[in-house]
Amino acid sequence: MTSAAELPANTGVHLTDRESPQIVDPLKTATGVYVTVHGHFYQPPRENPYLDAIERQPGAAPCHDWNERIHHECYRPNAFARVLNEQGEVVGIANNYEYLSFNFGPTLMSWLERHDVEVYQRILEADRKSCDRLNGHGNAIAQVYNHVIMPLANERDKYTQIRWGKADFRSRFGRDPEGMWLAETAIDYPTLEVLVDEEISFVILAPSQAQRCRLLPYDEDGDPQWHEVGGSQIDPTRPYRCYLPSNEKGESRYIDIFFYDGPISRDMGFSDVLYNSTYLTGRLGAAVRGDHRPAQLISVATDGETFGHHKRGTEKTLAYAFTEEFPQWGWTVTNFAHYLSINPPTWEVELKPVTAWSCAHGVDRWQDDCGCGGGGEWHQKWRRPLRDSLNWLRDRLIEVYESYGKQYFSDPWQARDAYIQVLRDRSPANVQNFLAHHQKYPLEESEQVDALCLLEMQRYALFMFTSCGWFFEEISRPEGTQILRYAARALELAGEVAGVQLEKGLLKRLSSAPSNVEEFDNGAMVYRQLVMTAQITFNQVAAQYAITCLFNHQKSESNGGGVKQNYLLDRQRAYCYNVREFDRQLQRLGSLTLAVGHLKLVSEITWEQQHLVFAVLHLGGWDFHCCIKPFQGRRDYTELKTQLFAVLQQASAARTILAMTNLFGEESYSLENLFAEERHRLMQLLSQETLTRLDQLYTQTYRDNYGVLMAFHRDGLTAPRELQVAAEIALGYRCMTVLRSLEQDWNEPQLSSHRMVELQATATEAQHLCCQLNIPEGKQILEQLIVRSLWQLLHDVNDTFSHDIQKLENLIDVAYQLNIGISLARAQELYFNCLHNQIAPQLFISLDNEENCDRYHQLLILGHKLGIHVAPWLTYLE
Repeated sequence: MTSAAELPANTGVHLTDRESPQIVDPLKTATGVYVTVHGHFYQPPRENPYLDAIERQPGAAPCHDWNERIHHECYRPNAFARVLNEQGEVVGIANNYEYLSFNFGPTLMSWLERHDVEVYQRILEADRKSCDRLNGHGNAIAQVYNHVIMPLANERDKYTQIRWGKADFRSRFGRDPEGMWLAETAIDYPTLEVLVDEEISFVILAPSQAQRCRLLPYDEDGDPQWHEVGGSQIDPTRPYRCYLPSNEKGESRYIDIFFYDGPISRDMGFSDVLYNSTYLTGRLGAAVRGDHRPAQLISVATDGETFGHHKRGTEKTLAYAFTEEFPQWGWTVTNFAHYLSINPPTWEVELKPVTAWSCAHGVDRWQDDCGCGGGGEWHQKWRRPLRDSLNWLRDRLIEVYESYGKQYFSDPWQARDAYIQVLRDRSPANVQNFLAHHQKYPLEESEQVDALCLLEMQRYALFMFTSCGWFFEEISRPEGTQILRYAARALELAGEVAGVQLEKGLLKRLSSAPSNVEEFDNGAMVYRQLVMTAQITFNQVAAQYAITCLFNHQKSESNGGGVKQNYLLDRQRAYCYNVREFDRQLQRLGSLTLAVGHLKLVSEITWEQQHLVFAVLHLGGWDFHCCIKPFQGRRDYTELKTQLFAVLQQASAARTILAMTNLFGEESYSLENLFAEERHRLMQLLSQETLTRLDQLYTQTYRDNYGVLMAFHRDGLTAPRELQVAAEIALGYRCMTVLRSLEQDWNEPQLSSHRMVELQATATEAQHLCCQLNIPEGKQILEQLIVRSLWQLLHDVNDTFSHDIQKLENLIDVAYQLNIGISLARAQELYFNCLHNQIAPQLFISLDNEENCDRYHQLLILGHKLGIHVAPWLTYLE
């Protein structure tokens, strides 16, 4: 076997100009060393399939869910990556996406678009700028839509995954993708053929996936020698061409492949190489081949979440390396598409039959108990039955889709491929346009619902194969539970359209998937306990709305014995349901509150709708009793209201509940039946009065024992825990009271000045008593106030400038003094942008104006307080 070191250098033709006295432009001619760092940015879809929203995930605390947490640790920091000097001051803010080669999972991009449009736009902007810099070749590449293992997908799903990935990419980046990231880099030759059919130019693979390579045949040598490289020995510094069988027309077909540097990529993920830019640069430099080839590419690839989430703060390492270290070494930062355009393959490669980057056994990690991803003594015998169960369900759903889809669509499978248009834009007008284009004939309203249900059924049939469900050690983990929820929603939609019952068949097959957790025993038990209990009906959505409406602002209501109408004809939302409330009446009688209403729920996803009547009785505290029934006409609804409110006049909770049962039936809903998000919000509201009383009680205890507590701290003794806790709660309560008032009165000079004095006094007191205040809402208020004030200061020139800047500096000081983990990231970004686009340019033309010089001097001092490197400008002024 020939080792990589023994392989001949690339002897293909290069576009070098050695005779020209002019300097060769490495962006147009392949010369020198090129570096590409690829980040695979991806999160599995986490949305509840019934609500189209991610519910709170306690493990991601203090954030709402894992998308949000990883966003704050990785996606946003890379969009605004700090370049620091030795003093820790910000000398630059880089958009790492301008230099990284990257792919973002489409489901993650959808989340970013909804939750942080600023970062979303920075990613799109980075691709545009890289296109401008690299001759039209952007850093972004596409991804198979929801991260399925392509060799395990059937042919039709392969095409849909690639077509959805391409269409999503095109709608965001405004261009066709040149390359595509494959989930887990899982590849086989049938997948390559689909990629070629869909005009994908290149893919990125692990070096272990290559079998053998050789120089491309040329005139002097029509059959070069093959070199076996199956032990990860392929040279990753050049691109390769992979030929496929000729098509029916006898045309030669191929796709180009880049192999990332395996050892360096592993070091980035599992060693400390990313914590120091010099170390990273040295590690990359060690891979440069010294065989005098005209050009070579050092490429590495890893999960994008490595940069900031798995390895905190390493986005700064990348930013410094891209902007400072690599240029000093004379390296050109590029992406795969650009490098391919200036240095096309001169080598050919053949791949192993079926491979992936995180499994040594082909793709068995996603179908067998191969040991990859194992959890110590835990087995993965559940993987094969889970795969077989979902394959069985997929095939049954195909039968339903083809049988019923051909009734509504001219071409059902073409409609499925085009359904990505609806996933990107669910506005009624866009959905109508989609249906008009694909329907077999003008569909009635009920037929439109069936058509959309069929397409959603197919969407979840694809989502249930998301690779994460098999990646880890246990079927009952959140990832396995999530794909089973997708399966449940898919078979439920099949039942609604076709009346088929597939759940029993699925459960029978899942029962052969053994769990490692005694509580679950097997996959069927996981399904019953974690999936069936999470299914949501229209009645549950209506109950959610009914209970929460008691705490929403009312246009009118009654107290005592009178009842007033409250017509709400405007539309509202409950997750992915539009709510039209035709009528609601509410009456409070002592501790009892009764609301009765008529509403219509419409799913934004499938357009299903139901007219429902609700009655909800709040007995005080945590006790609610809610009933739902179909709307059966105006007369029935009016009589129902009359009876319920008449019974309420007796001020008997038991009689009111009995009347509700007689009118609605036995089924009822309480606070524990609410969706977690709203349940937690209501729990906070219902607890507020109690918490306020406790805050006041702790405050009194603190005041009564202030002298004792101070004595302990003065003498360096550990204060009694009870007194220390009382101090922290009391001061936290006082601090929040002041901050809420300060937020409201910030633009009132006299009031805000008074609030600032109170806040500074509270911070000093907390500092003297070594209190650690737990006030996340206060942290948020302070950060928002700082950004808001800075924006006004930078954009609104007025006579109170000196006062305003002093006020902002005091606010920053007291924020740090409170020691609540304040972040100045947004303020730094705002100031840094203004410094280079407004302050610095104006500074050099305003030196003759003493007033302007003083103003800029104060702004630069503020920049220093914000941690920005402003010394050169301050020196210039002085």
